[in-house]
Amino acid sequence: MKEIEPLIKNGHIHFGENKVQEAIDKWTNIKTHSNNIKLHMIGKLQTNKVKYVVPLFDFLHSLDNIKLAEKISKEQKKNNKKLKIFIQINIGNEQQKNGIQIEQLENFYHICVNNLNLDIIGLMCIPPENQNVRPFFKKMKELKEQLKLKELSMGMSSDYLEAIEFGSSFIRVGSKIFGKRV
Repeated sequence: MKEIEPLIKNGHIHFGENKVQEAIDKWTNIKTHSNNIKLHMIGKLQTNKVKYVVPLFDFLHSLDNIKLAEKISKEQKKNNKKLKIFIQINIGNEQQKNGIQIEQLENFYHICVNNLNLDIIGLMCIPPENQNVRPFFKKMKELKEQLKLKELSMGMSSDYLEAIEFGSSFIRVGSKIFGKRV
């Protein structure tokens, strides 16, 4: 908590969290007193946590399956609130990572927008480790343009400069600012 107070006092309003329970504990009180704070869910979201995420968060960076999309749609109706959502792409086609496969993206996007009334604003990826990130970021930029989306969420503390080079509008640099998680 003490780490984020100076940022808020200096006008920073966008913050990311990857654990729902930590976010509830940390941000519920802050957001009731500072309605200009924009909270981003950047971690994997399980369907059973959606009921906590929709009221508290403003952005979701990790939509990765239809079951989750359907649950978000239902919760948004209940809460009369729409999140700004990024579809997570498994850009490196890695078995251990979440995300929509590139060949499924267009169909998934249209279901989310047309059938579930989700506000899809962009795409998100985490490229494979220990590889040149540029080809993956370039592909993400192309996919964003094909779908005529405005935003890209890509780049972390180790590769954010390359991500910005390829048009990333949201970067995740928490460890660069706050240090490694303990």
